[in-house]
Amino acid sequence: MARKSSTTQKASNGANLGFETTLWAAADKLRGHMDAAEYKHVVLGLIFLKYISDAFEERRTTLETELSDPKSEWYVAEPEARYLSLEDRDEYKSVNVFWVPLEARWSTLQANAKQPTIGKIIDDAMVAIERDNPSLKGVLPKDYARPALDKTRLGELIDLIGTIGLGDKENRSKDILGRVYEYFLSQFASAEGKKGGQFYTPRCVVKVLVEMIEPYKGRVFDPCCGSGGMFVQSEKFVEAHGGKIGDISIYGQESNPTTWKLASMNLAIRGIEGNLGPEHADSFHRDLHPDLKADFILANPPFNMKDWGGNRLKEDIRWKYGIPP
Repeated sequence: MARKSSTTQKASNGANLGFETTLWAAADKLRGHMDAAEYKHVVLGLIFLKYISDAFEERRTTLETELSDPKSEWYVAEPEARYLSLEDRDEYKSVNVFWVPLEARWSTLQANAKQPTIGKIIDDAMVAIERDNPSLKGVLPKDYARPALDKTRLGELIDLIGTIGLGDKENRSKDILGRVYEYFLSQFASAEGKKGGQFYTPRCVVKVLVEMIEPYKGRVFDPCCGSGGMFVQSEKFVEAHGGKIGDISIYGQESNPTTWKLASMNLAIRGIEGNLGPEHADSFHRDLHPDLKADFILANPPFNMKDWGGNRLKEDIRWKYGIPP
């Protein structure tokens, strides 16, 4: 039977962690001639994999300690029964920890980092995680085996990310992964210039928008959610005012398929449940939440878009208060 953990995660205090710039500089050096727009998915996918693997291993160690200690109320004397308990996926999912199969654990990747087949090993790991965690279906990047990706640099990147304990209890309480993820998003957005604004809104802007609408409770909707920054900040707002995850319900859409994946991973690593639709979709022309009655709507839509299809939307019921310029 699954047991709830008694550990309460601490809120991030906003202090400077200090190593983000060092990690970024090292990762960027390994980028070589690859475009930032392409490289960000390589890096962020591995960071996500490292985090869920660390969290899984920590939970497994905790379970093993409880099951092996004769003084524990969860003690199991028979080794075979103990092993079956360790393999019970509900023991992990009950505390919001993703099940990570052996072939997808970071230790497996690190052991094979120098192999020429490391790209395929990572792709297979992503497939296995999606298979065993339906909420991640179609979310994770799976093109590490492509010939254009330098496998030597990829192995070095694995070694680099492996130096940081992203998913252990202490680091999760400080939201280290979330901050590394956000920092990398901001740096990739900067590297991509104007195009970067399509998936990342500066944290200071997001914070102002959220504090203006004060989403203490209710349904929050972002029709062009990018990498999900509005949702993350909304949850932080709730937590800062004595609330908890679950006080608000998250709904969103994103038209760019790769950015939709970034948003889904961003929410997953923070334990935020959200409905971003089963796939990417343009809010203008394919509304995935037609029956949603949102309490709060906030967005930073892409600007200076031509031919966005306004002529097809003149009779859209959503414009009864006016057509967007």
